[in-house]
Amino acid sequence: QVQLVESGGGLVQPGGSLRLSCAARGSIFRINVMGWYRQAPGKERELVATIHSGGRINYADSVKGRFTISRDNDKNTVYLQMNTLKAEDTAVYYCNLVQLGTTGDFWGQGTQVTVSS
Repeated sequence: QVQLVESGGGLVQPGGSLRLSCAARGSIFRINVMGWYRQAPGKERELVATIHSGGRINYADSVKGRFTISRDNDKNTVYLQMNTLKAEDTAVYYCNLVQLGTTGDFWGQGTQVTVSS
């Protein structure tokens, strides 16, 4: 089994920055994709960014140039550096791990990010 432990959410003013972390614990396959999704009140969960264990990265258009995803494969940890935050970035952010070649698809418990003055 896999457990994803997120940290780093909180309240920040518009234009500010936050860094989210997500540590994967358990039986982690070497080839995987880790990523961040978010869900705002009344909206569906949406992709923010993903990063393959080989390094390939994908961003949602709404965060390109402002957010940076990275990972430490030795620590099975993924990070999301969020800069120039906007009110519309307010959401619960969820960490995700997909173990490629298997049915393994795991989610963290979510961390609240609120952008408000």
